[in-house]
Amino acid sequence: MTSATGVRGRTRRAILAAAASVLSRRRDASLADIAAAADVGRSTVQRYFPDRDTLVSEVIADCLRLLDEALKDARIEQGPARDALRRLVTAMLDVGDQVLFLYGDARIREVIAVQDEPDPAAEEVDRLIRRGQAEGILDAEVSCDWIEHVLWAHVAAGCTAISEGKLPRHGASEWVIRTLENGIGARHAAPADVSKGDDS
Repeated sequence: MTSATGVRGRTRRAILAAAASVLSRRRDASLADIAAAADVGRSTVQRYFPDRDTLVSEVIADCLRLLDEALKDARIEQGPARDALRRLVTAMLDVGDQVLFLYGDARIREVIAVQDEPDPAAEEVDRLIRRGQAEGILDAEVSCDWIEHVLWAHVAAGCTAISEGKLPRHGASEWVIRTLENGIGARHAAPADVSKGDDS
């Protein structure tokens, strides 16, 4: 790889990362805003991505790639479901800007659907949820779809807290995991109600 090619690759990745970060917070951000976040000129952004639609399309593809890599690194198909769920949460918070960009706007999800791009999270997470229910750590009386909805809502909340500087990444991971386990964890048999007395 030549030096020029290496520089171009780094510049392109910096623009894509900046775009995901900026657009996850401000959907109407301009190319100038993205250029400033990437610490390059607007003309540089347009040299790599001629228009906003092209940039957004490339950011979607890049975010999906990064989520796929994060899922593979988390190895959620291995080990006990409880540990896999914790690894999943931590991995998704590590790519928080990409998560917020992809799942924080219905219009982006529609673009993904139209492009027929595979969702790297869907099947893996569904299998993990079903495994968690089978192992007795996730509530088997709640649908997988609902558990997945709650999971992503909590992950998004953690990503937002990190993005806004309200929580450090490690702290957000602990809070999201704790809230999830308390909210969608399997229910253990509660003690029988004890009458307070006979009023008759």
